[in-house]
Amino acid sequence: MIHPLGILLRAAVFASLAIVLPTVAQAWPNRSVTLVVPFSAGGPTDIVARLLATSMGRTLGQSVVVDNRTGAGGTRAADLVASAKPDGYTILIHHNGMSTAPALYRQLRYDPLSSFEYIGLVVDVPMTIVARPDLPPKDAKALFAWLQENRDKVNLAHAGPGSASHVCSMMLRRAIGVEPTTVPFQGTAPALVALEGGHVDLLCDQTTQTLPHIKSGKIKLYATTTKARVPALKDTPTLLESGLKEAELIIWHGIYAPKGTPPEAIAKLNAALKAALKDPVVVARLTELSGQIVPESRQTPAALRDFLKSEIDKWTPLIRASGSYLD
Repeated sequence: MIHPLGILLRAAVFASLAIVLPTVAQAWPNRSVTLVVPFSAGGPTDIVARLLATSMGRTLGQSVVVDNRTGAGGTRAADLVASAKPDGYTILIHHNGMSTAPALYRQLRYDPLSSFEYIGLVVDVPMTIVARPDLPPKDAKALFAWLQENRDKVNLAHAGPGSASHVCSMMLRRAIGVEPTTVPFQGTAPALVALEGGHVDLLCDQTTQTLPHIKSGKIKLYATTTKARVPALKDTPTLLESGLKEAELIIWHGIYAPKGTPPEAIAKLNAALKAALKDPVVVARLTELSGQIVPESRQTPAALRDFLKSEIDKWTPLIRASGSYLD
């Protein structure tokens, strides 16, 4: 016969297990995490995302699955993540488009500064001014003169409204003082195919996408958009060196989660990001593509939030002055 006290003790033990076991089972993460990419597979942001996903998954102990949700210059993907369940299982990687969207689009269903939790900055990537292989000008200065002379005949491609190449094309047009015909594509890959085939004249895009094509000789390189020369392209001048003012642009990438995501999940995602940015495979590949991993002090939620605010303040008046609004 079991003593009543023993029954009470057993009941207490089972009750405590009933409380503890669900907590352990639900410890974050207990399933895969979806990393939403606003642009097409094989594009510059997608390349960065897939490198991070593999490494972050090892740290988290769960797979990180890349989900490409294209459209509306990245705003469709951002809106999807902003409205997702804030449980840490849906996150977003995005570039400068997070800072330019408020000025580019008359109506957004989210606010970059209030609809997200911030995980951290990732990498800075230079832009390159590239052309079809048979474009006549020999260097950047000659290119600017050629653009002035042929302004009504030039086609300037970009990877769709709101893309990094679109922002770069706006900067380039303002700096040179010409308005060539812009040709939007659904991603960088088809824009590069058109450039290689001579169907468009110019494109401005990230080294993570253009560098292999430059090295193969399939496209012609004129300049980079950085303040200093890109080490992998040390013989190529910057736009600033070539005589253009206000012609500096670095494409930065950050990772976000829906507003209200638990601090525990944000902390673990941030730790996984920091580990990925020390992963030799990630470091080597990004370096090979001329990406510069941001210092650890910038790999924090606070650093991303503050930098995003400063970039919105920087780009909003410039875009509004250009009249480049999108519906």
